[in-house]
Amino acid sequence: MIISIASGKGGTGKTLVSTNLAQTIGYQAQILDCDVEEPNSHLFLKPEIFETREVIAPVPEIDTEKCTHCKKCMDICRFGAIAVVAKSVVTFPELCHSCGGCTAVCPENAVKEKKRSLGVIQEGWIKTSRVNGTADPGKEKRIKFVHGLMDIGQVMAPPIIRQVRTYTDPEKINIIDAPPGTSCPVITSMKGADLVVLVTEPTPFGLHDLTLAVEAVKLLGIPHGIIINRAGMGNDDVKAYAQREDIPILMEIPFDRRIAEAYSRGELIVSALPEYREKFSGLLERIKEIAEKRNSVQ
Repeated sequence: MIISIASGKGGTGKTLVSTNLAQTIGYQAQILDCDVEEPNSHLFLKPEIFETREVIAPVPEIDTEKCTHCKKCMDICRFGAIAVVAKSVVTFPELCHSCGGCTAVCPENAVKEKKRSLGVIQEGWIKTSRVNGTADPGKEKRIKFVHGLMDIGQVMAPPIIRQVRTYTDPEKINIIDAPPGTSCPVITSMKGADLVVLVTEPTPFGLHDLTLAVEAVKLLGIPHGIIINRAGMGNDDVKAYAQREDIPILMEIPFDRRIAEAYSRGELIVSALPEYREKFSGLLERIKEIAEKRNSVQ
């Protein structure tokens, strides 16, 4: 199962939900942090990193001796990564999407590819609180952790996100901590999920960005539900919207000083406030019900 935890805006509690749900499920889960521009699930889960590998993307390099300045490479590039001006060719690696189109259309074989580092992928293990009533026994009973970290100055998040998602394990419950918003990185994080959980807050800004996120999920045709974080601090407009759109509210997390204090210390809610473990277990059951209903219809 693949559960993507997303939000229309930053700061709604998306990582809070992802990390606490993963710890509640235990070693049957793995968490994939796809918020590669600023991943922070590791701050709460504190994984033991055992492997780091570089994410490489090919970008064009022009052989000026072969180039005839025909502009075919420039014409095919939708992202403006190559410009032909008079008798010179300028490349902009930061804009390149590594599609290979420029290499394919060059009649003189003057476009080569060189490697560009986009960031890194890190794998680790997270200790679960307890397994079958005993202390954590070993790696085979731990939560798998994977996150991507984009290099400073890079702007191409989707290639790193796609690399993170290659670690999806069909035998596990895969929890994806998606980036905020509704842009390409978010879509890359949500595609192929069994269910998208949209975390929002009961404020006008929260509702506005939630509606944008819902429209994106609808275009992808993925079942979805809403979690209202900091419930009680704003108004009931989010609930009214969910009712109008027939979107289930999977969980409400109250506006509670104890939660804020635990979060500021880098602690999980289910550790600082054990009563929340049952609430997150209930969230998982709701998610499973919706996913099973979808599968039965298909």
